Amino acid sequence: MAAARACLVALAMAAALFLEGTAAAAAGNAGAAPLKQRRRRQVRSHLKRLNKAPLATIESPDGDIIDCVHISNQPAFDHPFLKNHTVQMRPAYHPEGLYDESKVASQQQTQTITQMWHQNGKCPEDTIPIRRTKKEDVLRASSVRRYGKKRHRSTPNPMSVDPDMLNESGHQKSQLTLFAVSPMEQHAIAYVEGDKYYGAKATINVWQPKIEQANEFSLSQLWILGGSFGQDLNSIEAGWQVSPDLYGDNNTRLFTYWTSDAYQATGCYNLLCSGFIQINNQIAMGASIFPISNYGGSQYDINILVWKDPKEGNWWLQFGKDYVLGYWPSFLFSYLADSASMIEWGGEVVNSEPDGSHTSTQMGSGHFPEEGFGKASYFKNIQVVDSSNNLKAPKGVGTFTEQSNCYDVQNGNNGDWGTYFYYGGPGKNSNCP
Repeated sequence: MAAARACLVALAMAAALFLEGTAAAAAGNAGAAPLKQRRRRQVRSHLKRLNKAPLATIESPDGDIIDCVHISNQPAFDHPFLKNHTVQMRPAYHPEGLYDESKVASQQQTQTITQMWHQNGKCPEDTIPIRRTKKEDVLRASSVRRYGKKRHRSTPNPMSVDPDMLNESGHQKSQLTLFAVSPMEQHAIAYVEGDKYYGAKATINVWQPKIEQANEFSLSQLWILGGSFGQDLNSIEAGWQVSPDLYGDNNTRLFTYWTSDAYQATGCYNLLCSGFIQINNQIAMGASIFPISNYGGSQYDINILVWKDPKEGNWWLQFGKDYVLGYWPSFLFSYLADSASMIEWGGEVVNSEPDGSHTSTQMGSGHFPEEGFGKASYFKNIQVVDSSNNLKAPKGVGTFTEQSNCYDVQNGNNGDWGTYFYYGGPGKNSNCP
């Protein structure tokens, strides 16, 4: 009898625990449903804010949809300070020396590069091309609020880099003050500091580096930097990138980025927030560029110029020789409202250390600098804009990489390429486990 009673008690307790668990699960599911609904509403609202009503639409061969949006209806004008802004349709001044053709042409000619969507049409006058954001793009982000923002960078803080971290191949060494970044990010860059800079230019070799993990990226860009490299870092960035997380594929794409608070709340990629004002109807931010370079074969590169208009004070962006794309109004920034204190050029990857080892995500061509032209990726004719609005060769160029066995950089100078450097690498290899 006692045994039977004990058995009944045990069954009752088990039943109670089962019912409690079922009730908790039901409550959890009931709570999850409103959360999912709220997220769906947030995504729909965000898409409506980003995807402005187009006057024409072009389907790109790579699957992108390019919306031709009236210039006055672009995302920039969602900014409260730009409600009554008069669009500046051209810069008051270009940097002196931009169209200086006196240099001897290089024997290693590169080919013309364009954007893939051009194959299927073009946007009419008074519109700008905007890559349409899809629901899947936003859902890949950690949150709706973080969509279109750099998420791997830690809060930058001042740090003094050990000289041993700088290349041992005869390049300048110094106690470079860089901003601290997440250990997940790795770089191979050239840089200048110690003066006031009003712009930078580079010709950047274009590749399609392999990405190991979907949450990693590989990019090649220039940085216009100002501030204390703490919470108030100002940065304007432009170049090319491969980012499956942001775009949903492994295409090589033109991109820009800006921030005025060290990547915390302000700024974004491309036109994914209000800020950059585009004036050009031929180039779409975030759209695929092609063709790309082949190892041992044809080489392709793009020209990027960012400079501060000395009259209006805005920071302008030019792509190639012909496309002035638009500008970042100076009021977006604190330090860059005046000038930059550092310029950087080079590559950056995210290393998520899959399985506890270094990523095999490539930087540049995926090959080390010593392989040279046609095999390693390069930046050539790197220049800065000085206080007199003159483009000139940078002085005192330093180089920096965190792990030269994974990604490296080697700089040089000659008559054809001016100041240049090769950079990049394969990531994980026998010397970079």
